[in-house]
Amino acid sequence: MTLISASDMSAAMATGETTSEALVSAALDRIAEPEGEGARVFTAVLRDEALADARSADEVGKKGALNGVPVSIKCLFDVKGLVTTSGSKLFAKNAPATSDAAIVARLRDAGAVIVGHTNMTEFAYSGLGMNPHYGTPGNPADRTRIPGGSSSGAAVSVADGMAAIGIGTDTGGSCRIPAAFCGLVGWKPTASRVPSEGCFPLSGSLDSIGSIANTVADCELADAVMAGESYAPAVAPELSGLRFAVLENYVLDGLTPHVAAAFESALVILKEQGAQIDRITIPDLDRLPSLNARGGIIAAEALAIHKDHLAEREAEYDPRVSVRILKGETLEPGEYEALLKARAEISTTADGLTAGYDAILMPTVATEAPVIAELDADEALYGSQNLLALRNTTVANFLDRCAISLPIPVTGLPVGLMLMGETMGDHKLFAVARAVEETFAG
Repeated sequence: MTLISASDMSAAMATGETTSEALVSAALDRIAEPEGEGARVFTAVLRDEALADARSADEVGKKGALNGVPVSIKCLFDVKGLVTTSGSKLFAKNAPATSDAAIVARLRDAGAVIVGHTNMTEFAYSGLGMNPHYGTPGNPADRTRIPGGSSSGAAVSVADGMAAIGIGTDTGGSCRIPAAFCGLVGWKPTASRVPSEGCFPLSGSLDSIGSIANTVADCELADAVMAGESYAPAVAPELSGLRFAVLENYVLDGLTPHVAAAFESALVILKEQGAQIDRITIPDLDRLPSLNARGGIIAAEALAIHKDHLAEREAEYDPRVSVRILKGETLEPGEYEALLKARAEISTTADGLTAGYDAILMPTVATEAPVIAELDADEALYGSQNLLALRNTTVANFLDRCAISLPIPVTGLPVGLMLMGETMGDHKLFAVARAVEETFAG
């Protein structure tokens, strides 16, 4: 019996078909496989603790919505007893956390079994998922290719059956990019809904806490738990009653033929089921490259966090990360404040242009997953591919909206379809995403 979703696991445990101990043991065995990706996916594994928690879940019975389900945690969240490395050697010798991050505590309260800390791009500052300190997990579709980032380990932990749900952060696409590259569902909430206490920040203005899973339902369940809400599964509406908008500017530039074909095939499927699809533009999005030319809001806020560390220990950073943080030094006086003002103004304008649509559609990423060796060998290629990987997903962060990436039915390397909702329109977007997911499943 293959159980890949938390919902299926919970149902099977409820009927006695399996136990949490069996599920967690299987996940831990996959992590430990010598020929597998476990050593690159996890920076720390809680084998003994996870097995003890699983046995407790079996003995005590239903504790919460995630009771007995194996869950992985990105290594920038505090997990009691583990060092919060944030994917960096800089923090490797820090003292272990003495308490859980807010969202980890909520997951435990819901019965989740935490199997360990997952690898990530150092300090979450790249969409490619490469890490020179702890290794780069291979993409499940092609191990020579990147998994996407920054929540690289979170995605591969789910794809390879090491966890049912991977918890990550999303500042510019860090849950949705690896989900798209790995053929999974990736969720980014409206940032303010989920508490960030105990999470090492990248950009306080743009950080959000999401998840990667095999199904929309699992992301929705994890989101409810982390947001401190009661879980009420969304009801999928009829597609014939939905109205979508496709952005014609900015997000469709430079698509590879494979991604372009997959995206158009997804639109055809939705249209055949009666969905209305309009083509619109948000002209202000074309301003984003110039607004971010000197690193933008993220670089400014990351520099404030890392300035002292960089002054003393820059050599210990991944240079592909430190160079992006240091771009914050090039911002002109008053530019950061002007960027925050521009963000607010552009968001207000965009809200007016997209009002009345159930979701905005775009390819999650403009390309399929690049080859690791090619990016390692070419610094300029790494930089250009990173910017392209982040381009579409960053739109939702900049506009402070919720968004989800769903795998498009396609032959070949995985491609994601991103649905962007409204600010605080998270529950509605989950319902819409369920409808699209059901249609894609056919």
